[in-house]
Amino acid sequence: MSDHAAVLFANDAFYVAFLSHDIQAMEALWASGPTISCVHPGWNHLAGRDVVIESWDGILANQEGPEFEVKGSTASVFEDTAVVICYEVFAEWTMVATNVFVREDGEWRIMHHQASASPPPPVSDELEPSGTIQ
Repeated sequence: MSDHAAVLFANDAFYVAFLSHDIQAMEALWASGPTISCVHPGWNHLAGRDVVIESWDGILANQEGPEFEVKGSTASVFEDTAVVICYEVFAEWTMVATNVFVREDGEWRIMHHQASASPPPPVSDELEPSGTIQ
């Protein structure tokens, strides 16, 4: 599998864990280093693995969280770092997300996630749902 495809696969795995409220899978997807970070919509910047994982534990514990569809995932790979930009399309609003990945022990692991409010994605064939999520 190419690096580009592997990063998109890792991004899909992140959203599978998110949408299925799978705390163990979410934790396994994050890089092991202490420099990971996250900015949830409306939250302050979170830095450090323990704080970031604790935030996801709280979010994923809410089994009635909103449902959304991931669209328009695009990846750029720079040796052992990659960036994925995608849209999280909810029924009433849209978020644009940036997910930064690092290669760790041969696997792509997320090291930063940030999502913020966005206008709806542009209408384009490229922004159809990103395919079957795992």
